[in-house]
Amino acid sequence: MAKTKLNLPTEHCEGCPAYYQLEQMGIKVGDFDRVVALAGNPNTGKSTLFNSLTGLKQHTGNWPGKTVTRAEGGYQFNGLKYKLVDLPGTYSLLSASQDEEVARDFILFGQPDCTIVVTDATALERNLNLVMQVMEITNHVVVAVNLMDEAKRKGLEVDTRSLSRDLGVPAIPITARSGEGIHTLLSTVADLINGGLTTKPIRVQGTPEFQKAVLELVPMIEQMAPGIPNARWLAIRLLDGDARVQRAITSGELGEIVARQKQADIEFSKKMSVEGRQ
Repeated sequence: MAKTKLNLPTEHCEGCPAYYQLEQMGIKVGDFDRVVALAGNPNTGKSTLFNSLTGLKQHTGNWPGKTVTRAEGGYQFNGLKYKLVDLPGTYSLLSASQDEEVARDFILFGQPDCTIVVTDATALERNLNLVMQVMEITNHVVVAVNLMDEAKRKGLEVDTRSLSRDLGVPAIPITARSGEGIHTLLSTVADLINGGLTTKPIRVQGTPEFQKAVLELVPMIEQMAPGIPNARWLAIRLLDGDARVQRAITSGELGEIVARQKQADIEFSKKMSVEGRQ
């Protein structure tokens, strides 16, 4: 089922040069049909893929309240406009750093229509930790297996079909710098968002005691933070002893984080406006 078109506020940046340049290229800062997050470990070619998809249709600033750089861009596919948010390169979403916190909060609370996790075909095992963590948060995941040319040069064979089957989400082989596989990647993302493709990501089930504890915690979390997306993931983090998540829930900060994430685009537009007039 097609989702309702997303219209983000633009009133704060219509007068800035960045807005005008994007308009000239046919991309409105606040006028997108879909939002896609781009995640991945450092050195997987994530930035190369981002640049390949967006070209000059991108802008940067800081995430609200953070020193972490925020990069956004746009691309069009089959008549729809996609906003691509390039998340900081990170090995984990366990919030040990600002980069990890930014990536986690956007995937969990920003609820993009799809998250592309870019992996290195020559070091897949190392990259799968992040893939598994993203799949714990959302079903809307596509794994882009990048650097397939490097894998071939090193004599490595990557069976992306088997990987897709084992993970329960699409794994698409690509070479971002040459553009190979990009059309298939974008087509897969579109199908997943529009409901033409169903995923069933593999998730840690744990022992019966673990599952019981998760089921008991979920309604408690939902009561403390009404409307919170994916309370199951937060319950698992609590059981893992994540002190940061525990503080956020007990202090009431969790609701503030959700609200702040929903306002991120407005705040980013304000910052663009200020920077554009300097």
